[in-house]
Amino acid sequence: MLEVLRRMAGVMRDRVARGGDDRGDVPGWVLITLMTAVIVAALWTFAEGALTGILEDALCTIGVRDSAASCGSASA
Repeated sequence: MLEVLRRMAGVMRDRVARGGDDRGDVPGWVLITLMTAVIVAALWTFAEGALTGILEDALCTIGVRDSAASCGSASA
């Protein structure tokens, strides 16, 4: 068991000594996030009414909206 821990410590020490070769693709993730935000904003401008209606219907279905006027039924 002690030998396994020593090997793991050695591997970690070597990895740290090599430097940041496993940082990831930060600029790529930033680009994907920005592109997604732009797409959502563009879709929202064209489909705001429909998306709002879908959200309100879903909330009424699960009972989050409790007033009858907001759910469109007089018997709730």
